[in-house]
Parts: sequence; C-alpha cells; structure tokens
Amino acid sequence: MSNAVAGSLTTSVISKDGKTRRNDRKIVVYGMNYAPEIAGVGKYTGEIGAHLAAEGCDVTVVTTPPHYPGWEVRDGYRNRFSVELSDGVKIFRVPLLLRSRMRGIWRLLAPLSFALTSAPLIFGLILHRRPNTVLSVEPTLFAAPVALLAAKLVGATTVLHVQDLEVDAAFAVGHLGSKTWLKRLGALFERFTMKRFDKIVTISNRMAERIVEKGVPEERVCIVRNWVDLTHIYPLETTSTYRQELGFSENDFVVLYSGNIGAKQGLNVLLDAAVRLKSERSIHFVIAGEGPSKAELQAQYGHLERVHFLPFQPYARFNEFLNMPDLHALPQDRGAADLVLPSKLGGMLASGKRIVVTADKGTELADFVEDAAIIAPPGDVEALADVIRIAASEIATGPMPAQMERVRVLSRDDGLSRLSDTLLMPRSELA
Repeated sequence: MSNAVAGSLTTSVISKDGKTRRNDRKIVVYGMNYAPEIAGVGKYTGEIGAHLAAEGCDVTVVTTPPHYPGWEVRDGYRNRFSVELSDGVKIFRVPLLLRSRMRGIWRLLAPLSFALTSAPLIFGLILHRRPNTVLSVEPTLFAAPVALLAAKLVGATTVLHVQDLEVDAAFAVGHLGSKTWLKRLGALFERFTMKRFDKIVTISNRMAERIVEKGVPEERVCIVRNWVDLTHIYPLETTSTYRQELGFSENDFVVLYSGNIGAKQGLNVLLDAAVRLKSERSIHFVIAGEGPSKAELQAQYGHLERVHFLPFQPYARFNEFLNMPDLHALPQDRGAADLVLPSKLGGMLASGKRIVVTADKGTELADFVEDAAIIAPPGDVEALADVIRIAASEIATGPMPAQMERVRVLSRDDGLSRLSDTLLMPRSELA
C-alpha cells in the first residue's frame, strides 16, 4: 500500500507571511468528534480544520458538543444545537444520545443519534455552501450516506478519514456481543458506503489493507499516520516538575499510561501487573485520562497504595507530564490488534522515555516499534510484570536512537501537509 500522495494542487497564492493560501476552496468537515476534545479523533480532526483554515480555505464543520472520552458534555457546552467560530472555522454542533455507561447497544445508539440529528443540517449545508470537498470522519460511518448524497448533487469531492474501523472494533472488543446478523448487516453497510467515496485516508498499513478487503480499490486508499507536534513534545534535559508535585522521589520508578480509558486499551492487564508488583515498593503506576472504564478500574484497583489515578493533564504542560515517568505503558486488547494504531504512541516516542508495548508479533504496532520499545505479549500479566521489574532494575541511558527515528515519520507538519494536499486535490487526480 503506497503512502505517496501525487497530483497537482488547486490554484493557490503566496501571502505576505510566505504561506500558501488556498482561498478559493470550500470544505465541509463532518464527524462526531472535534476540538476542543484533547484526545482521540476529535483532537486530530480539530487540527485538520484549523490547518485548512490557516491555509486560507473556507472551512465549515458539523459535529457534536465535546464529550470524548468521558461520554459527557464538557463544561461550557450543552447537548443541543449551537454555532461557534474557532480558529477561523465555523462549527455547527448537534445533540447526541449520551449516558454515563456507554456500553453494549449504547455504543451503537450514540453514533446513530448523531446521524439522525445532523442529517438535515449536513444535507442543507452542503446544498447551500456547495463545497469543493466534503470530508467525513469514521467514526462515525453511520452519518456518511446523507453527506455522500448531498455531495454528489453539488459535484463535491468526497473523502473519508478512517480513524477507527468501528464495525470491526465494536465486535472485536465485545461492545455488541456476538450477534452474527448484526455483524453481517454492519459489514454490508460498511462495504456499500466506503466504496462510494472518491478517496479514503487511513492511519496504518493494516487498516488500509482491511479497507481494500472490503471492496475499495487500492488506488483510492492512502495512508497518513496520526501525528505528534515535535515542537511541543520532546525530551527534557531536566527532571520533570511533575515528579515532585506528585510526591515521587529520585528512587521511585514510575510507569505511566495516559489516554482514553476504555475496552480497547487492555488496562486490566497493566493493573493486574501492578498487583503482582505490589511488594516492589519503589514501582508506581499512574493512570491518567478519562473514559467509560475508569470508574470500574478505580473500584477494582484504587485500593493499591502505588496505583494513582489522575485526570487528563493540561495540554500546555503535557510535555512535562510525558517526561515524568521512567516507563510509558501502551497496553492493547488483543482483539483490537491492527484495528487501530494508537495515536498516543507518537507522544510517548517523542518524550524519549522508555516504552513497553503489549502486541503480538506480526501486528503493525509490533513491527513499528520493534527496536524502539520493549514488546510484551498482550494478555500476559506475568510477562508484563517481569518486563516492568527488569526495566526498574536497569539504569536509563536516554532516548533510544530508534525512538527518534520513528517519531520523525510522525511529524505534525508533514502529516497535516500530506492530508491537506489530498483534500484539496481535484477529483480527476485523486485516483
């Protein structure tokens, strides 16, 4: 699967600041997650919208109130229709169905509710705005057919940004049980919808291969990995101030997981390893983030003296936070292997700290970090505990050369540039 994006761009001019301006382009972005969400899909889609607006594009977004990963509307927003302007982007927000425990059928009803509440708005908006490009984001694919129809009526180029193969992932991690008929129906809908986009952009080689297996011609699929801002996340030459703030001594060995706390993350295995290591008094575990599994994990493991649960940390201090641990942990549920390439990996690599990843050999995640991280088999508590125990006994020697090599291919500027080139390419040149 080729990563290259070829073809000429639309008409552009050079502004006084030396940046290329594409002020003849109208783009509609349609997805359930958007800034100011600071984790997952919303973070990246928000950066895409802001980047396109900064390049001079006329960008309009249809999305929901920020609610991920806690599945509750964040302060300052309400679960209702609203309009705002941010980073030069006009954002329309629509309500969706939310509850505190988003599991089982509720994980299906939430995106369906977004598809229903947004359908009249996105259809009318595309017909009125007559954009050059309509960018739909998966999740959620349920909303895409209405946007595809409206885009066809006005002759707009259609691009699908696949951040998550949501049908496969929902069954792989057990959100929807083992309902065979529902899985078949979802697969049929997915194949029917994906094949109708002019271009599909996804974030990993394995996901691209799966999309081709679903009937999308290979020439319509390209890969742009999720990126990391290397001007914001980088190795510190001094000790992170977080260590003192959180009460860790020089002799403490800190293991950090920072991100969404949900089913795909396999955090039970990491915390079961913490149980195995409870006699190792210098080893601490920090679980930072939000998500549907957090309350359950706190109830099960919160009694452990050296397990610490924290909320998401401010983005302005995120580099200090990612430089705080001695070891980053990236556990993954075996069922979700190759369905998602975790976006949090970029920040871990950029921090220069050691990383332990749970992944089977032959998965893209294992291949990508092969000589840049410690790899343990997923689901094996004893193996993970042993890896952490050994790492705690070793003296850190600074960033591994392979880490810095890997993170360079995840540069934010490069990723956004390649993605915007695809979005702004005329339909005749997309294939």
